[in-house]
Amino acid sequence: MSTNVSAVAPVLDALREFSPRLRENGLEAERRGWLPDESIELMEKAGVFGASVPARFGGLDLGAADQCRVITEVSRACPSTGWTSMVYLSNTFAATLFPARVQEEIFTSGSMRVTGVYSPTGALTPVDGGYRLNGRWRFNSGCRAAHWNVVVAMLDGTADVLVAAVPLSDLEVMDDWDTTAAAGTGSCSTVASDVFVPAHRVIGFGEALNTAVPGRDDAPGRDYGLISLAVTQCAAAAVGMAKGALELYLDRLPGRGIVYTKWSEQSETPLTQIQVAGADARIAAAQALVDTWAGRIQDAADANRQLTAEEKAEARAHGAYAIQLAKEAVEQLYDASGASVIGRNVPIQRFQRDLRAFSLHGLLLLTTNLEVHGRVLVGLDAGTPIL
Repeated sequence: MSTNVSAVAPVLDALREFSPRLRENGLEAERRGWLPDESIELMEKAGVFGASVPARFGGLDLGAADQCRVITEVSRACPSTGWTSMVYLSNTFAATLFPARVQEEIFTSGSMRVTGVYSPTGALTPVDGGYRLNGRWRFNSGCRAAHWNVVVAMLDGTADVLVAAVPLSDLEVMDDWDTTAAAGTGSCSTVASDVFVPAHRVIGFGEALNTAVPGRDDAPGRDYGLISLAVTQCAAAAVGMAKGALELYLDRLPGRGIVYTKWSEQSETPLTQIQVAGADARIAAAQALVDTWAGRIQDAADANRQLTAEEKAEARAHGAYAIQLAKEAVEQLYDASGASVIGRNVPIQRFQRDLRAFSLHGLLLLTTNLEVHGRVLVGLDAGTPIL
C-alpha cells in the first residue's frame, strides 16, 4: 500500500504546470499575510488536499512517500504555499486518528483542509454530552481556508492533555499575523470562547500519538506515527524550498558578473561552481533522509507495527538534520546572489527568510532533536513523550 503511482502522477504533473503561478503569487501572499485565492484553487485543482484523505471517503489516500513528493513539489514553487500544504496534509492525517464517527463528520468529500495546533493552550471543561472549550492557539497555519481544526487542550483542573476536533467555523480567527518571514502562511491565532465539543470528538493526546483510539477503523498501510510522519513531511517541505532556491539561483546566473573583479560571468568562477555543487549535494543528502524515513514509516505501517521509541527519536533527529542541510544550501545560494537579491521582487530572498523561519519551529529545532536522539543513543530514555 506504499505507492499509488496512478494517483500521485496527475497531482505532480498538475503542480509542475501550476508552479509558475504559485511562485508568482508568493509575493502577493507575503504582502497580504495569506495565500491568494488562486493558489488555494490551483492546489485544489491539482488534488493536493485529497492526498491524505482516506480512500473510503473519496480521497487519494497516498502513502507517506507520495505525500512527501506532493509537499516537496508545492514547496519548490513557493515556501509559504508549500508549508501550508504540509500543514493541511499532516493534520488531515491527524483527523484519521479519531474514531470512525468523527471521521465521517469531517470527511464529507474527497478533498479536505484541516489545520492543527499541538500546544495545550486551551481548556476543556466537562459538561453534559461533551465539553466546553476555551483557549487561544497561536501559529495556526492555514486557518484562513481550513474546514476543521485539531486542537490540544488541558482537561480543566487536571494534568490530562486531550485532543479535540473542532469545525473552524466555531473558532474566531484573529488578525494578528504580522511577521518578517513565512508571512504567506497566514498563521493567525484562533480563539475558542465557550465552544461546545461533543464527547465523541475528544480523544487523549497519548492515543493520538499512538493511533490506539477506541472506535477507530483499521487503516492498513496508513497507521503512521503522527510525529514521525509530521517531521518527515516538514523535511520534505524544506527540501522543496531548497530545490526551488537552486532553480532560482541558476536562472539568475547567465550574464551576471561579479562587480569590482575581472569576472564578467559569475558562472565561470571556481567559487561559484563549488558553491552550486555544495548546495546541490546538501539538497541531495536532505532528500535521501526524507526518502529513507518516508520508506521506513511506510514499511512499518505495511507490516502493521508501530515504530519503536528509538526509531521515533531517530526520525525526529534525521528530519531536523535534513531541514538543516536544506537551510544551509539556501543560505549559501543566497549569500552568493549579490546585493540585488534583497529586492522583494527577487524570490530567492523569500525562500531564504521563510525556510529559516520554519527551521525555528519547536518540533524542528536541530539542537532539541539531536538531544532527543542522543539520549537514546547513549542508553537513556528520549526525555519527551512527543515521539
